[in-house]
Amino acid sequence: MLIAHSRNSAGDWHPLDEHLAKVARLAAEFSATWNDPFWARLAGAWHDLGKARPGFQRHVQQDRDAHIEGRIRSNDKTHSAAGALHARAEFVRIIGSPAAAALARPLEYLIAGHHAGLADWQPDTHEGLATRLAHTNAQAEHREAIHALAQANTTPAAPPDATTLMAEARRWSQDNKNGLPLGRALGLRMLFSALVDADFLDTERHFDDGKAARRGAFPSIAEYAARLGAHLDAKAAEVQAQGRADDPIMRARGDVLAACRAKAELPPGVFSLTVPTGGGKTLSSLAFALDHARQHGLRRVVYAIPYTSIIEQTASVFAGIFGAENVLEHHSQAQERDERETTATRLAAENWDAPLIVTTNVQLFESLFAARTSQCRKLHRLAGSVIVLDEAQMLPPAFLQPILDALNVLLARFRISLVLCTATQPVLTDSSHPDIRKRLRGLPAAQPIIDTPEPLFDRLRRTHIHWPRDLSTPTELPDLAERLQAERCALAIVNTRQDAMDLARLLPRESTLHLSAAMCGAHRADLLAELRHRLAHRGDQPLHLIATQLIEAGVDVDFPVVFRALAGLDSIAQAAGRCNREGRLDAPGAVHVFVRPIPKPLALLRSAAETTVSLHAAGLPDALAPAAFERYFQLFYSRQPQLDAKGIVGLLEDRDTKFEFSFRTAADNFKLIDDAGQEAVIIPLHEVPGVGGSHQALAPLIQQLQSGATDRWLLRKLQRYTLNVHAHQFKALERDLAPLPGGGYLLTDVTRYDPRFGLLSGSHPLDAMSLVQ
Repeated sequence: MLIAHSRNSAGDWHPLDEHLAKVARLAAEFSATWNDPFWARLAGAWHDLGKARPGFQRHVQQDRDAHIEGRIRSNDKTHSAAGALHARAEFVRIIGSPAAAALARPLEYLIAGHHAGLADWQPDTHEGLATRLAHTNAQAEHREAIHALAQANTTPAAPPDATTLMAEARRWSQDNKNGLPLGRALGLRMLFSALVDADFLDTERHFDDGKAARRGAFPSIAEYAARLGAHLDAKAAEVQAQGRADDPIMRARGDVLAACRAKAELPPGVFSLTVPTGGGKTLSSLAFALDHARQHGLRRVVYAIPYTSIIEQTASVFAGIFGAENVLEHHSQAQERDERETTATRLAAENWDAPLIVTTNVQLFESLFAARTSQCRKLHRLAGSVIVLDEAQMLPPAFLQPILDALNVLLARFRISLVLCTATQPVLTDSSHPDIRKRLRGLPAAQPIIDTPEPLFDRLRRTHIHWPRDLSTPTELPDLAERLQAERCALAIVNTRQDAMDLARLLPRESTLHLSAAMCGAHRADLLAELRHRLAHRGDQPLHLIATQLIEAGVDVDFPVVFRALAGLDSIAQAAGRCNREGRLDAPGAVHVFVRPIPKPLALLRSAAETTVSLHAAGLPDALAPAAFERYFQLFYSRQPQLDAKGIVGLLEDRDTKFEFSFRTAADNFKLIDDAGQEAVIIPLHEVPGVGGSHQALAPLIQQLQSGATDRWLLRKLQRYTLNVHAHQFKALERDLAPLPGGGYLLTDVTRYDPRFGLLSGSHPLDAMSLVQ
């Protein structure tokens, strides 16, 4: 018997022929969601043919992780090239022409990459797939595998006849091109996702059948919709009992919800939900998504949020409605290095097999351009889904074109609905910019869920923006601190962490709170809980919050006065959404714009602020009206030097049907956050003096991690205590970090983490001094 995997806990081997058959069936089942099972079935049937090699069979009997290529450097245990070369040989044999080898190229990417990830076909700077498959080692691997299969009387699954093969190749090529620049590349990546997920799941079933049995134990979409409906009805009854049902804000929120429920019956496509901050768009958009999915047979809702820093709030709200076990919260975590990869870490990778996913833009879009198996694994789950882009204006301009091109492929081929949800709706449809180099291949025209948002904005207007006389002269922080202290309760939002820290230090510590992304998620949650308590019970006590812009994207706080550093018009509007949010003031809340220097490295922020200044100079009668944001984004996008700064589309566009993609290079270049050199650092918050909240449950979790555990549930629990540290800060902290077996680091010197400001950068002596300031 040929073996695919070593013995499991019951002492059973995993037969190779059984594994190939099950992966083929499961991969075809996944890709049938978008009517493309042919290629996935062949890829599954041939992906592990190389494991028949005598060398691999020796290794797998000695090492549980032998099936993971790259972990053990040995030419006689590699196996992914054999199936790729077998696909090429079979296509040539059946069609009877050497030219048929090109038709097998999609399978070569899939099979050769099912461990190492999708490769470049022929790059300039490293070995590509073409060179790898031409190497004598790969050729020997193929010969040895086919010979071993014959000796074992095992015949690889055969493809259909030449006519069917040619027809399937033409159909796949045409269906995935169809005027879409990224059509074939993303179509191939979705097949890759189906293959690797099927491979992971069958491997998991062998090693941990109990875990496999627990997968998919979620309520139906209809049940999610019913639970949300019951929650919203209960909230409405509570508002009625409080005598607030006729409050203008409550009535407006009810109208937004009613519109979302009514428009859910429309056919799948692109939708825009333009609702002022405080209009209840989060739960209303979720109501639309769940009702829309239920009515049109869509499988799941993916709710994408711009910031990891506030994803906990949305996930917590959803968990309170559906139960934490029914909400999959997936964002950044320690990425496993290839040399440390084990069976356990492979099985811990998330595959989004849940009806409700809360994730980040980074996780969603970087996965759509990823090459690694662990990142691509979940992608096929997007087919037949509703994707809600919360705060859609936060899509990064430098990657806007490839993002929109990818979304267009999902819309055209994979039956998704897309909801652009924000108070400051960007212009993401086709652009007619006079400079062809700056024209945007946009999305199809969106169906507005709120037909006429302008009256809604008028009804929910609760603030007045006060602009400085001079938008070019900076305000000094001591002067700003003096203005803040003149207010009993105020929020100040600045553009940099340094400004946030320096300004907070100028204010009385007992009445001032600080919030920035230098604080881990659990710490931020504690701070926000304390803030809300103080806001509700402050009486006449002064209260000031100094924050970076992370508070603007969905953090529900309500201040009578807000100060906002000059930035993009959308940021100013989002800041206004934290002012008089519930409309309880007798007069409009005051939003004061002030000017602060913007460091040169923050070029995008500088461009956004300059765009605001230009609009203000040209006359901006109503800075919070939908028309103002349309003007703002048209000007802002036109000022960007490139909307595909890394040339991603060129790396993945297949103009000549040669299937010569640069998957690896595109993945390396597509980084919404430039995390080159970043490391994940876990903060032992339970050991940091002066931090509120109870975090004692963290200690045993860290102990499990230190012992080598990598279960995905453990990693998810630790996300709230994890910070991604840039290279320069990592270097300063390196002496005080301990590497963890599964990747990432543990902070060992807790004096590096300030209970007020979070993880400190700079030299250690200076940071230690800041603890007493």
